[in-house]
Amino acid sequence: MALTPQNNEAFLREVDDELRRDQLTSYWERYGRWTIAAIVVALAAFAGVLYWQHRQTEAAGVEGEQLQAAYDTLGAGQADKADTMLKPIAASPRPGYRALAQMTQADILLGKQQIKPAAAMFARIAADTSLAQPFRDLALIRQTSAEFDTLKPQVVIERLRPIAVPTNAYFGSAGEMLAIAYLDSGRKDLAGQLFSQLAQNDAVPDTIRQRAVQMAGTMGIDATPNDAAKVRIVSPASAAGAQSKEAPAQ
Repeated sequence: MALTPQNNEAFLREVDDELRRDQLTSYWERYGRWTIAAIVVALAAFAGVLYWQHRQTEAAGVEGEQLQAAYDTLGAGQADKADTMLKPIAASPRPGYRALAQMTQADILLGKQQIKPAAAMFARIAADTSLAQPFRDLALIRQTSAEFDTLKPQVVIERLRPIAVPTNAYFGSAGEMLAIAYLDSGRKDLAGQLFSQLAQNDAVPDTIRQRAVQMAGTMGIDATPNDAAKVRIVSPASAAGAQSKEAPAQ
């Protein structure tokens, strides 16, 4: 007996369903154990990542406490003990803590007037590409500050020109040293322009801004912060007296 169109469609649907069940059964018999194994491995890897992150967080917390303890010890005037406490943190795989510890060690050396080893340590930090750029910029500024009196002006200019820009967080410290290097190299126009920018920038520390106003005044430039709209030229005789070179604070 021939099948009606409706019965034929139902028959084909039943055959298709049976074929799908056979295919699924065949797949599970062939690959089922491997599928389970892959799921177990994936779950184990995920659990491992979570555990590693937890351990990293715990270790970072411990190092943070150790670093604070070293700062407290240094603040109490026990520099040698603080330096000993900083040594394991200075070798940390965590870049931020490592950089802070190493820079503090370099500052301890500066406090002992050991300028060359301190500058060398700052230089290593500045060259460490695993560190964030702000750490490296600060280390380069500290290195240059420590060596400033022994460096040729052009060396200071080449080091600090990329950093001494208004958008950089360290514009004040880097800009002051760069301006003095411009003066020492005979580029009075560039020095005056930079001192004026320092004086007008609200983000620059007040002490640096005050020195910038004085230094600009010796070159006949009125760079007082109240006159931000423009820079007036005044006679050198009426400008505030200041030395032509003022070593930056370390």
